[in-house]
Amino acid sequence: MNEHHVDDAGDEPRFRVRARHTDTTVTVYQAYRPRIGRAAAREGRFPASWKRDRMTWIKPSFLWMMYRCGWGTKENQETVLAVEITREGFLWALRHSCLSHYVPDLHGDQDTWKRRLRQAPARVQWDPERDLHLRALPYRSLQLGLAGEAAARYADEWTVGIEDVTPLAREIHGLVRAGDLDAARELLPLERPYPLGEGMPPHLPA
Repeated sequence: MNEHHVDDAGDEPRFRVRARHTDTTVTVYQAYRPRIGRAAAREGRFPASWKRDRMTWIKPSFLWMMYRCGWGTKENQETVLAVEITREGFLWALRHSCLSHYVPDLHGDQDTWKRRLRQAPARVQWDPERDLHLRALPYRSLQLGLAGEAAARYADEWTVGIEDVTPLAREIHGLVRAGDLDAARELLPLERPYPLGEGMPPHLPA
């Protein structure tokens, strides 16, 4: 994973899906308690104790995941996973998603939005991207919440590989704490703009 990650604003649009991806897969990040995270990495799939009936949030941004889990130091988030899923599954979730907050220009009235939110198997949330110090940047990164059918398909159909990247998180964090930002940046996963194509709902960038 010795790749580059752009962590300055540059010409970044306010909303853009960026991810580490190949021709067939997309990498997303999650953090779990060790009992679940280590079992998932060992088996390459989520264990039976992973609750398929709960909403699960996946993050294509490594640094946003580091912000959320405190570099793997927060309770019940000590094991950081890089989950490789199919592009088809990722795009299915996006096409069937609803925005997690109400926007009048997109949703009309609040009742319509609330009804869509209840029915949608996926939720889109835009959060500020983070730099190596986990400070907010002026552009946003995607969080994707999966529930119901989407959560079950994520665990049982879309996931093609799970890697425990906790050692990577700790190494990068150590370099940041030592002030060696160039070396830390060299270790970050490459997150490139992700082509969404046609047929996406209006809350996603064209």
